[in-house]
Amino acid sequence: MATTELAKLASAIERQTAADGTFGTAVPALRLYRSSAPSDHAAVVYEPSLCIVAQGAKEVLLADEVYHYDPAHSLLVSVDLPVTSRVVEATPDRPCLVVSISLDLAAVGELLADGLTAPPLGSPTRGLAVCPVEPPLLDAVGRLVSLLDSPADIVPLAPLALREITYRVLTGPHGARLRQIAAAGAPAHRIARAIRWLKDHFADPLRIDSLAKHVRMSPSAFHLHFKGGTAMSPLQYQKRLRLQEARRLMLGEGLDAAEAAFRVGYESPSQFSREYRRMFGAPPRQDVAALKVDA
Repeated sequence: MATTELAKLASAIERQTAADGTFGTAVPALRLYRSSAPSDHAAVVYEPSLCIVAQGAKEVLLADEVYHYDPAHSLLVSVDLPVTSRVVEATPDRPCLVVSISLDLAAVGELLADGLTAPPLGSPTRGLAVCPVEPPLLDAVGRLVSLLDSPADIVPLAPLALREITYRVLTGPHGARLRQIAAAGAPAHRIARAIRWLKDHFADPLRIDSLAKHVRMSPSAFHLHFKGGTAMSPLQYQKRLRLQEARRLMLGEGLDAAEAAFRVGYESPSQFSREYRRMFGAPPRQDVAALKVDA
């Protein structure tokens, strides 16, 4: 059954993606991705979402950890995470086809408030994980994507399909991870609040004690749980956000390295250049020039 459902999902994605790229849809929470060839690593910030590969395979790097997922597995991201990702299996005849569904944590909270039985909180876990795709979840995702073929059905039926997908995730292998984020007062929920603050204020000076106090945690507990969820310290997390945004500014808005460095919070252009090279493997100007050639 899973093979049949995957084939249907792949076919539905191909009908909506005539070329390679990432595509928004009439369902705001749903995005589709298609690639006809393997790709280099691309730096991105993943938001809370569920990703399912219908065909092909992808790889995600979180700090030094590697996560591989293919049609047998789903990727769940429960907090905003700066990562790099690449397509590892794709051909023109069998392109890599991916569904990404944004997770509404408020909907998770509503399901829990309605008395849904979910796995216990357990110990702190990464904000990103790969698990086998279960048939009920795959079926629900397939029905959501198929709604794109019937635009008149989207408004009445998409919210129901999204709620079912949230339910399936919450009651499946990813459930404990998602419940930790949604449970008010739990350490993972507090770290998620800190991550949202960092994402919105990454150019500001980072004062760990103040941020820990903001989410009502001791500095030591904050450090422990932050690294447990993100595989990074708060400073490393902020640095990745800054460097990825600087790269976007240089590539997309034409800023030079000094301007981009200042915009994202660096006071020293030389420090920015050193850290940029360490992360992306080349100095800012050389890296951006190579990206423009490849585009």
